[in-house]
Amino acid sequence: MKRALILTAVIVMALASASRAQQVSLAAYEIADKNDQGRNVTGQVLTKSDAPLSEAIVYLKNTKTLAIKSFITEKDGGYRFHGLSPNIDYEIYADYQGQKSATKTISSFDSRNNITLNIHIDAK
Repeated sequence: MKRALILTAVIVMALASASRAQQVSLAAYEIADKNDQGRNVTGQVLTKSDAPLSEAIVYLKNTKTLAIKSFITEKDGGYRFHGLSPNIDYEIYADYQGQKSATKTISSFDSRNNITLNIHIDAK
């Protein structure tokens, strides 16, 4: 019985130690990620007549992993994506009440850190 308790205590301490090590390594990764800010893409979703569209959904697709991020536009039609990898191409488009904009590509060859890209939708 005493031996089982000691073994259990050793296992719990090992797991706690491993958990702390993982937290430390994740914290170091987050710090490194914050130091490498990446690219930012901002803009507005607008009608053909340049009226802002609030509550449009902007989709940003990573062409390498195929992961998609989305952003619901604010009252002024504004959207933003931060911390994007400068070495990856992205595709971006917006959808508003079933109407979809043209898809645009944000190229890894574009060296700007801050990209402003307005998206137009032929909204009803």
